[in-house]
Amino acid sequence: MKIALIGATGFIGQHILTEALSRKHDVTALVRDPSKLAAHAQVTPKALDSNNPAALTAALAGHDAAIISFHYLGVDFPALINAVKASGVKRFLVVGGAGSLEVAPGVRVIDTPDFPEEWKAVAHAAIGFLDALRAEKSLDWVYVSPSAFIEPGQRTGKFRIGSEQLLVDEKGESRISNQDFAVALIDELEQPQHHQQRFTVGY
Repeated sequence: MKIALIGATGFIGQHILTEALSRKHDVTALVRDPSKLAAHAQVTPKALDSNNPAALTAALAGHDAAIISFHYLGVDFPALINAVKASGVKRFLVVGGAGSLEVAPGVRVIDTPDFPEEWKAVAHAAIGFLDALRAEKSLDWVYVSPSAFIEPGQRTGKFRIGSEQLLVDEKGESRISNQDFAVALIDELEQPQHHQQRFTVGY
């Protein structure tokens, strides 16, 4: 496929880029600083200000799908969504947060007493993006939430997929590696299972 990846050098985006390239997709890497990208035959680096709707529409045009992965603080979500729709891409995959997942009926991760104060602004922004997407009825979007803890680790290819509830393992831990999160996201890109839905990934 021809994929546009917004945030290709980021904490999760760099692993999505690696996974997409390993499966022979062509990627337009849309970043603030293209000089941070290593040269690769399947990568077209481009500078992008994602807060410029016209520039975003132009950058995404001609791609089969768009993936976005960065912190969403200060983003005008309706403008961003409209720019994606105007580009004509058929599929929009969003790397979201875990804060909106439920740990009990009506209780989200962000509502729990142990949720770190310093993460709340970023988590609220990610929740705002999910809310904006859920109001969108024409774009084929999917919002992918990680587990409570996501960090670089191993690519095992073994994980579980959930929907609205936080996934917890037998030790009571909620975690996923960046690499396996990227596997799940590119799996969804190649063989779509979710449309206008959120899903989550965890061990």
